[in-house]
Amino acid sequence: MDVSQYLEIFIDETAEHIQSLSDNIMELEREPENEDTINEIFRAAHSLKGMAGTMGFKRMQHLTHDMENVFQEVRSGNVKVSSEMIDILFQCLDAIEAYLEAVKTTSDEGTEDNEAIIAALNRFLAVEENKEQEKTVSAKESVKAGKEYEKKYLDISFSENEKKAMREAEEAGQNIYGLTVYVQKECLLKAARAFLVFKAVEELGQILVYSPSSQDIEDERFDQEFSFFLASESDYEAVRRAVVHVSEIETVVGEQLRYTAIEEHVRKTEAAAPAVQMEVSAASSKAEPSAKETKQQPAAKGKTTNKPVTNRTVRVDIEKLDALMNQVSELIIAKNSLVSISAADNGGAQNQTFHEQIEYLERITTNLHESVMKVRMVPIESVVNKFPRMIRDLSRKLNKKMELYMTGEDTELDRTVVDQIGDPLQHLLRNSADHGLENAQLRAKRGKPEVGTIRLNAFQEGNNVIIEVSDDGNGIDTESVKAKAIDRGLVSPEQAEKLSQKEIIDFLFMPSFSMAKKITDVSGRGVGLDVVKSNIETLGGDVEVKSRLGEGTTFIVRLPLTLAIIQALMVEIRDEKYAIALGSIQNIEDIPVKDIKYVQAEEVIHLRGMVIPLIRLDQILDIEPKEEEPESLTVVIVKKGDKFAGLVVDNLMGQQEIVIKSLGKYINNNNKLISGATILGDGEVALILDVNTLM
Repeated sequence: MDVSQYLEIFIDETAEHIQSLSDNIMELEREPENEDTINEIFRAAHSLKGMAGTMGFKRMQHLTHDMENVFQEVRSGNVKVSSEMIDILFQCLDAIEAYLEAVKTTSDEGTEDNEAIIAALNRFLAVEENKEQEKTVSAKESVKAGKEYEKKYLDISFSENEKKAMREAEEAGQNIYGLTVYVQKECLLKAARAFLVFKAVEELGQILVYSPSSQDIEDERFDQEFSFFLASESDYEAVRRAVVHVSEIETVVGEQLRYTAIEEHVRKTEAAAPAVQMEVSAASSKAEPSAKETKQQPAAKGKTTNKPVTNRTVRVDIEKLDALMNQVSELIIAKNSLVSISAADNGGAQNQTFHEQIEYLERITTNLHESVMKVRMVPIESVVNKFPRMIRDLSRKLNKKMELYMTGEDTELDRTVVDQIGDPLQHLLRNSADHGLENAQLRAKRGKPEVGTIRLNAFQEGNNVIIEVSDDGNGIDTESVKAKAIDRGLVSPEQAEKLSQKEIIDFLFMPSFSMAKKITDVSGRGVGLDVVKSNIETLGGDVEVKSRLGEGTTFIVRLPLTLAIIQALMVEIRDEKYAIALGSIQNIEDIPVKDIKYVQAEEVIHLRGMVIPLIRLDQILDIEPKEEEPESLTVVIVKKGDKFAGLVVDNLMGQQEIVIKSLGKYINNNNKLISGATILGDGEVALILDVNTLM
């Protein structure tokens, strides 16, 4: 059986089980007696073991099997949950995650056996009483229990090639074993269990005969048992142990046979062929009713025809969604083209139908766009779920008591944004744990609770998602930051005195600007807030900081809902067209030139109690200046966080739904002023201005 086709599913489902285990082990630490949590962990470990075995990942299977053993004993009340056990279980999760990473990169689990972790797990099991009890009973014990298991391998008829293979194996000094394996009645994936049995015994020898055929077994065309003949140099007990080690196997019966005995049995069987054939025919007709009989069977009583909820979701490769999004993008460009033709056409009533169809097309494309976007949207839960475990580990490493509270995990973002936001958020949380929260003595002196609080809150605001990371720690000591900036020659002492708190805090986002007093593996390597800022701005977002010394710090990350299709205001600067994302625009003003003021030689306007700096886009974009200054300016007021600016443009072209096309490698876009381009209805290309970078 080729399992490579299931690799993607294995990777996705293993990641889900790891997250489930992490969440439940965290819960178990808080409530060691919670039976539901214990059962959930047992089930997840059991599922992981089965999946790893099916894929042939023996090391992962071994580790998860021992985890399952420990939790079997916890369920039985023989072993108590302790903080030492929780630590070992988290080490197990890290090891499984390492296996998964190896599978992602090489399609193989690697060579790490994790013997130390497995030994630590097994120390939790009592020496005699709590040794792993085999899930099966021997054939002799089964008879005592009133259940007879038959040696179905004795009923197999062999082809000439199979006879020859057995004869040659015996002549080569190998042992021939006949085995019949019984699968538990509750087993849902019989073929998978059979495959695991075959994988296990093929490490000890070669299977010469299958009954039913290997294809029938793969297609699950068998009842609760299957048989096979194996040639092996190992003893029978080793082969039997390999089979019963597979989960959901009820028992195995078998023996070593000499080929002469097999031949004699075959001769006797063939002599009684008619009777045997009749029995086989009767059995097969019972086991497999015809299609006609199947259709006529009444529906089982009490069963519902409703589809299960689990069938309402489907895994879709992100590349397929990208292709679909690209098609939607092209459709919107075509729609924009028709709209521009319609606007240019001044025809009368005869074009009424045409205009109606254009409006209908607009509605359809907008709805289609929204539907595709909803498909691409995923909760940020998939990213933030790993953070409680990270904070627990940091609490122990830093010897600080801390608790993480998360809200808004169901807030949705475009998949491409979610995939890239994990690292920046991780940096911010580590920063809060290491730099933000004070040590126990200082917290007590300040009258704060012994346990520090870190919060992660996510919510949607217009076309953006806001993620706030806050702590009740020390806050940012701006005087220390200022001193470090002076020390590094970033500002002179005179300039530093005129800086606002926000300008001082902005130094923290500069490359290699670290306030750590000593380098640790948590923080202080000069890789931190600068990486956070660049990663977030790459996603079209921004980050700002609010802090009060002695009270705490809040980092506010603002991200766009999507990076694909946006509503934009189209503007003209001389003869060139530009797009500005509507989400960044506060309002549009007509400002008389005489109302322009100057602050430190920079142009500003005074608007409704606010002083707003002007940005002359023609100067920024290196466009020829106008021959003469007009009496008034069209100013687009844009907002980034709590900062405002006025962009001076020549003309407004109106609002339009635009498709963001990456500039790729065509333009060496070092200044990041241009975030992409879009194709307009008339085929012309307009550049998209990045408001964050402009400001």
